[in-house]
Amino acid sequence: MSVQSKKEQVQSLREHGFYIARGLVAPERCDELKRIALQQLQEAAQPVEFEADLRYPGAPESKHAPGGHTVRRLLDAYARDPRFAAWATAPEIRGWMELYFGEEPRLSRAHHNCMMTKHPAYGSLTGWHRDSRYWSFERDDLVSTWLALGPETVDNGALWFVPQSHNASFTSERFDDAKFFCSDLPENQALIQTAFSPELQKGDVVFFHCNTLHSAGKNVTDGVKFSLVYTYHGASNVPLPGTRSAGKPEVAF
Repeated sequence: MSVQSKKEQVQSLREHGFYIARGLVAPERCDELKRIALQQLQEAAQPVEFEADLRYPGAPESKHAPGGHTVRRLLDAYARDPRFAAWATAPEIRGWMELYFGEEPRLSRAHHNCMMTKHPAYGSLTGWHRDSRYWSFERDDLVSTWLALGPETVDNGALWFVPQSHNASFTSERFDDAKFFCSDLPENQALIQTAFSPELQKGDVVFFHCNTLHSAGKNVTDGVKFSLVYTYHGASNVPLPGTRSAGKPEVAF
């Protein structure tokens, strides 16, 4: 990618709240990352988060219920394998984030930093939300990368985005107690109707702002979906002391 094309990509993120970089990662690299994830998933290698831990719609009621040990996330991806870490701090990511933030980037190990899995049958759906709802930084200006390790469609629980929602101002009444965007409010429904779900192929990467409203449906196929997800911020946008966002050392790269 040329410097100019990166600038256009960053501008698209600023305007729309997300940008899709098609084919950014080579298929062979995606296959290698997925092989590692499959092995770790089979071993349930800690740390992991189970669907039953969150109990989102469609998840098992408890770890003792059918599907109770369905893994939702392989946590702390950066520390799980050097090849996961290599992608998190790849030169193309550093260049992209430097251009967006206008300063040295930092990788947050406290947020996302996971291999996201979505299983058939017991993989839950995720309601409309902003990631910033539970992040604590001086400024709500963080960008996440979502690397698809295989096709992502509505059928296997792909992401949905509300364009330009990262710039919208909402009162607290438009969110529920868990800070999910209330889908039953007419004013919210009108916004949600503008959402769309981009179909992703292996190696596509979605860059999206922490205030962009997004959701994800259930996986109704017969295969597990794998996505490697990281979050970044500028060096001057520090996590607030004593919060979860400051709970793990960050990565300068």
